[in-house]
Amino acid sequence: MKIGIIGAGNIGGNLTRRLTALGHDVSVANSRGPETLTALAEETGATPVPVQEVARNAEVVVITIPVKAIPNLPAGVLDGAAESVAVIDTGNYYPQQRDGRIAAIEDEGLAESAWTAREIGHTVVKAFNGTYAQDILDRPRPAGDPDRQAVPVAGDDEAAKAKVRALIDELGFDTVDTGTLADSWRQQPGTPVYGLRDGIDGVANALAEASPERPSDFRG
Repeated sequence: MKIGIIGAGNIGGNLTRRLTALGHDVSVANSRGPETLTALAEETGATPVPVQEVARNAEVVVITIPVKAIPNLPAGVLDGAAESVAVIDTGNYYPQQRDGRIAAIEDEGLAESAWTAREIGHTVVKAFNGTYAQDILDRPRPAGDPDRQAVPVAGDDEAAKAKVRALIDELGFDTVDTGTLADSWRQQPGTPVYGLRDGIDGVANALAEASPERPSDFRG
């Protein structure tokens, strides 16, 4: 597939490494410009591009940048993407640690990825937000392996969610459907599933145990 990745930090960089190794055509962009991505491109074979071009013809776009940077994405950042593009949001809202207070999340009670979807004008699939970046490289397992780790996935577009779940399976992880974006609070920071290394049953149980009340450490 043609895949665009916005963000080349720990998650974005390791997804670039894995997806190119699987044979996908990956373009990668960051806020500092394609000239700063030369080393990653040489390592992986990915194509560094400006953010405005990263979604061109892409079937999947991964947004993996700080939540506070979402409003700074160029208008029309998804222009030129495939009509059925699936947009993956890996982001987490850290009001005290990094992002500052976002009223729509705090006061309106929007799930973090629902806010991101509203900001970019396109629905998203929330995935990999609670996954350790190094696990993307170190913990893939074949289907059926008893040690295979599961990733919670939430989204409103069932076709996009199915595409993302198939890609995650190809990456070597199982998935558990969290529900809609309105339900995606179950996998936000401070919930039982956040950072959990477990299989399908453990992840499903952790999702079921989540509380909708935002922990104090993750309130602005």
